[in-house]
This record gives sequence, C-alpha cells and structure tokens, in this order.
Amino acid sequence: MSEFEKEVMQRVLSNQKNERLRTSAGNFLNESIGAQYSYNFSWLGRPIIQYPQDIVAMQELIWAVKPDLIIETGIAHGGSLIFSASMLALIDMCDAVEQNRAFDPSVPARKVLGLDIDIRAHNKAAIEAHPMANRIQMIQGSSIATDIVKQVTEIASEYNNVMVCLDSNHTHEHVLEELKAYAPLVSKGSYCVVFDTVVEDLPKEMYPDRPWGPGNNPKTAVWEYLKTSNNFEIDSNIESKIQITVAPDGFLKRVR
Repeated sequence: MSEFEKEVMQRVLSNQKNERLRTSAGNFLNESIGAQYSYNFSWLGRPIIQYPQDIVAMQELIWAVKPDLIIETGIAHGGSLIFSASMLALIDMCDAVEQNRAFDPSVPARKVLGLDIDIRAHNKAAIEAHPMANRIQMIQGSSIATDIVKQVTEIASEYNNVMVCLDSNHTHEHVLEELKAYAPLVSKGSYCVVFDTVVEDLPKEMYPDRPWGPGNNPKTAVWEYLKTSNNFEIDSNIESKIQITVAPDGFLKRVR
C-alpha cells in the first residue's frame, strides 16, 4: 500500500468517530431524499437515480473486483446498467492494453444482466439503442420467481467472477428472497450491494404510499440474511469513506 493509500485509510477510519461529519451527512441525506436529489443525475445519457457518492463507490468496487458478470435487480431507466456496462468496457480495454492485444468492443468479455418485473418499452428501446447495449442482457419477470432465478443461475455459471446489485422491490421479504437466490452467486472477494437500506433510518412518513418502511426494508433483510450466512461481511469502510449513501450496511463483501 502506498503512503497516499495509507493516509486515505486513516482518514476513512477517523470518519467513523467524527460525529459532526456523520451528523452533517445524515442531515443532508434526510433533506435530499425528500427533495428527490438522486433523480437529478444520468450516466452516459440515461437517468441513473443514484447518489453521486454511491456511483463513485461502485466505480471503485467494480475496478477493484473486475467482475466478469454484474447481476442487477431493478432496471428503471437503465442508467445503472449503462454505468456498469461502461465500467466493464473500460476494464476490457485496459486488459487488452496490458496484454498488448487489440481491443474489439464488438466482442465484450464482460456482461451486465438486468432483471425487472416491468421493463417499460421506452426504457428498453433506449437501452437497446445505447452504445453499451451489446454488453447488456435484460430479463423481464420477478427477480424471486423460480424460473427467473434458475435462468440467472444458469447464466452466472458461465462466469468466474460475479457481482450482484439488489435495487428492486424494497420490502424485507422480497430482498431477503433476493439475497437467498443471488448472494450465493457472488464470487469470493466480490460484493453483493443492497441499495436503499437507508429506509430503516428514515421516518416512516417518507414512504406513505410504499409497502416498505422502518422495520420492513432492505437493511432488515440484510441483518436477517447475515444471521444464516457467514460468507459475507458488511464492508463498513465504504460507508465511512463516502458518508452520504443510500446503502448503509448494504455493501456486503464475500469473504468465504
């Protein structure tokens, strides 16, 4: 580890004890969620509906892990699929440079698999028309349906290094079933990232028209899943680094 990296780690660890910083970050997160702040951003032309801090965190994780396959539940406008695909394209290109071989973007070595119960026609068309489209495969259906899980498992078996991102239905029951289905597909050293665990920490009034809320959300599902699996650990350093995140306790690293 370089001296700079050591300094970064020291700052990250100190953030865990910096109550003023943590309080300020929490206040901003609470206010910005109500203002739909995360809806203001796009990635290569498609709305991504994520906080910039989480986008940067995912960039660091993807570069560090260099997955062959990223499985994502929840597609929406497709920005996250495009983001992941573009990161995998960069990794493929860098691999080609390091190996002193030609880079052919038309033959992607790495792929993104997106699942959604309802892929809107206009979003599907826009994703399929995007320059990153040849790296993306989409499947419509419930992410916890038996036939969908079987299909995804078969696809994942063709890849050596798998990462998973869960961002669909945010109820405890649904996310817990997703974790049971897809967390085992994650490769050792890679991550299962569970978004919107922040719901547990927010007032229930923020989700009056949703079936999820405090006590019933992705974070409670993570806690429940970790009771039955010792293969994953919460990587709290990521949350300490970025401070502002919708995924507290949601960056799960496979360690066994």
